[in-house]
Amino acid sequence: MRRLIMLIVCTVVSLHALEYYGKNLEGYSYPFEVKRYNLNIQNQTVSMAYMDVVPEHPNGDAIILFHGKNFTGAYWEQTAKVLAAQGYRVVIPDQIGFGKSSKPEHLQYSFQMFAYNTAALMDHLKIAKSHILGHSMGGMLAVRYALMFPQRVEKLILENPIGLEDWQRFIPNPSFDYWYAQELNKNAQAIYRYQLESYYDNRWKAQYQPWVDILASFTLGADYPNVAWNQALISEMIFTQPVCHQFDQLKMPVLLIIGQRDRTALGKPLASESVRKEMGNYPELGRNAAKTIPNAMLVELPGIGHLPHIEAFEPFVKALSAFLSRD
Repeated sequence: MRRLIMLIVCTVVSLHALEYYGKNLEGYSYPFEVKRYNLNIQNQTVSMAYMDVVPEHPNGDAIILFHGKNFTGAYWEQTAKVLAAQGYRVVIPDQIGFGKSSKPEHLQYSFQMFAYNTAALMDHLKIAKSHILGHSMGGMLAVRYALMFPQRVEKLILENPIGLEDWQRFIPNPSFDYWYAQELNKNAQAIYRYQLESYYDNRWKAQYQPWVDILASFTLGADYPNVAWNQALISEMIFTQPVCHQFDQLKMPVLLIIGQRDRTALGKPLASESVRKEMGNYPELGRNAAKTIPNAMLVELPGIGHLPHIEAFEPFVKALSAFLSRD
């Protein structure tokens, strides 16, 4: 029966009209005005796209939202609207290599680089200190940013962050060629199947479709090898630059929002079947992280996967709002 459902799903995807939006999503409309900030990195000028949502009635606080690897800042729309209504200034960057930002021909990626880029953007916007919310890969970046610039972080929120464990403990480091081949082999149906199974427990809703369409759009362009090249470099960065070993150095209040169904882990297909079962155990990983981080609070969301702010927005935003409003 499950195989029949998957065949029907794939047929639906094949019939879905996909549009090529451009290498930097030139044809895709974001929920808020997109601005640009130019950076000089490694002897080249790159452009960071970002949204700056200014509240009608400011409460004096700002919050930066860091996206995951398979997403762009656009998926924070609902979260940003609620936060802005509560008075927060909401800044949503597309990191270099993602969304509407530059995808350089050559760049050495690191979480440190992303953190420096973000700090420069905050200087440009004259925001000295802010709350930080990071999802998935954005959670790893949020931790690195908080470690590098603790004086700039009021509170740190980690929503199903990857990197709660060091995958190098389980499998040897894959080569860059492995990551690049993985990216080049992506297409609309493969992206759909991955998100359906990994994120939503085979229960699809129409509201999830945009996050397939954006990634699938990139694969339609003649310049997709460049996009794939950047994404492969980023996968290698994620795998080889763990942050979990420094959780005990986080000094600001930290909220962990953990969907309990999540089992995300990079490189899992390379592990043996017995090892795969150990990787990405988010219930256990979340509790271990909460014990290691000095001033941490853990909110567990039963039956929810890797994207609480998409799959279960109400319990997600309730936990987020309560944490931000605490003295």
